[in-house]
Amino acid sequence: QSAVWNVRKEGLNNMMSMKGDGKPISFIEDCAVRLEDLAEYTDRLTRVFEKHGTYGTWYAHASVGCLHVRPVLNLKEELDARKMRAIAEEAFAMVREYQGSHSGEHGDGLVRSEFHEAMFGSRIVRAFEEVKDKFDPAGLFNPGKIVRPPKMDDRSLFRFKPGYRQLPLDAVLDWSEWGGFAGAAEMCNNNGACRKSDPGVMCPSYRATGDEQHLTRGRANSLRLALSGQLGGDALVSDAMRETMALCISCKGCKRECPTGIDMARMKIEFLHHYRARHGLGRRERLVAYLPRYAPLAARLAPLLNLRNRLPALARLGERFFGLSAQRALPRWSERPYRGAAPADGTPRGDRREVVLLIDTFNRYFEPENARAAERVLARAGYRVRAPEPAVGRPLCCGRTFLAAGLVGEARVEARRMLDALAPAIAAKLPIIGLEPSCLLTLRDEIPAMLPGAATEALAAQARLFEEFVESERAAGRFRLALAPMPGRRALLHGHCHQKAFGTAGAAVGALRLIPGLAVETFDATCCGMAGAFGYEAEHYEVSRKIGELGVLPQMRGAAPDTLLAACGTSCRHQIADLAGREARHIVRILDEASAR
Repeated sequence: QSAVWNVRKEGLNNMMSMKGDGKPISFIEDCAVRLEDLAEYTDRLTRVFEKHGTYGTWYAHASVGCLHVRPVLNLKEELDARKMRAIAEEAFAMVREYQGSHSGEHGDGLVRSEFHEAMFGSRIVRAFEEVKDKFDPAGLFNPGKIVRPPKMDDRSLFRFKPGYRQLPLDAVLDWSEWGGFAGAAEMCNNNGACRKSDPGVMCPSYRATGDEQHLTRGRANSLRLALSGQLGGDALVSDAMRETMALCISCKGCKRECPTGIDMARMKIEFLHHYRARHGLGRRERLVAYLPRYAPLAARLAPLLNLRNRLPALARLGERFFGLSAQRALPRWSERPYRGAAPADGTPRGDRREVVLLIDTFNRYFEPENARAAERVLARAGYRVRAPEPAVGRPLCCGRTFLAAGLVGEARVEARRMLDALAPAIAAKLPIIGLEPSCLLTLRDEIPAMLPGAATEALAAQARLFEEFVESERAAGRFRLALAPMPGRRALLHGHCHQKAFGTAGAAVGALRLIPGLAVETFDATCCGMAGAFGYEAEHYEVSRKIGELGVLPQMRGAAPDTLLAACGTSCRHQIADLAGREARHIVRILDEASAR
């Protein structure tokens, strides 16, 4: 039922996310006529659009005669600004002919106030002016609206003023879908959906700070102004831009929830690439970015490295030299990291479907029990598990930590290693299964943006989170896992932001509900606040905590002691352990426990 009711909302999102310079423009979208006149009015309006060489988008409120119509125009061009005025004059004349209103639902503002005299008559407009002058004699409040307005096609008031141009930029990611990096930033139309506080994920940093600078809209506008030279030639790589982008935690909530599809997480990678090229890499960023490269050696020193969490002096030293908060426990290095798939129990059956289990750096070196549980669950469900390894050298990595630091070149190196190692599996069209949402979904999002082409498209098509694979195989009748009932038990699942952004959180719920008798609940909340290394950074500890307290932490803290707490993201689990004092497990561990009985 919710999907049916969301049709209008999603239609608006699709319309507003139109890529390219031509956009559906709001200026006649609020016209209302009698229902019996609506069909004729829309037919005549369509012909007006055709006369001016364009077309319109249509949605909403047809049942009451207020069909929102937005002609597609490129307001960077003088010609289309003139078309806008011509269309407005013809449309409003039609509305008056039908004795309708040019203000059926929305406010009037700059685009319609000029036409009030024709709509309401001079006597009413003079009354408007008198009321305005009585309450606001100095004209301080919202000047130029309703009374004494400027011309609606005065381009000096437009976002894209005469002479607007994009500065040349050698982008490191593929922005061709938007016509370039600047085109992606220009997608923001200031609709303000990112200012919402509930429901959904977007925008965690704004919810915690209430500061427009730390909002999707604020960042997109800052990038647009920088990329068009309006903030100075070097604004893109300035410290002021770094501060503007600093609290973007790359949750990807805007990618799904912003009506125009702003992908601020990808924009931050592009920004960081250019910023690092100018300013270099700090100690902390280098430590985190290169984790996959030194992890095989560091794992051999696990007992020594884990002393940091037990000795406050070492924690303070780490904060001083690396900026990692002494108030945090760092992820604990495992003394038994995951070394690859174990031989299958018994004689392998020829009818077992082969799958690839791609283990990320975090589950390999910090939580290898998750990897081993996934291997066991897949084997019990009738699959033959292959763990891909490169021909030489260290284990595979998606490049996530490099991307978080803006080191796109290093991330490309990791992506190419992965493509080479997975080439046989891709050719055989084997499912490629991962556990960590931020890592696995990099194969479907950032890697194709770094290395566009058929190879990365094929990799993206076969990459599946564990829960997505379980859901699709169950629907096909192939997932045969015997699970012991858990009557009367309750599980509370927190969805990772990237699961929500890619619409996979429901699959995690479905996977847990395979356990007979287990009542699975989830809740609507923004990010947990950890967001990779963000919550470990000393200067961001407090913001991280505030974000967590907006929803995730109270939910986990308040769950009954016997409730099974689940979270698929490694950052989420650490945030819950640190600040809620509860243990949340990956769903694969719960399925492993139920299938082992």
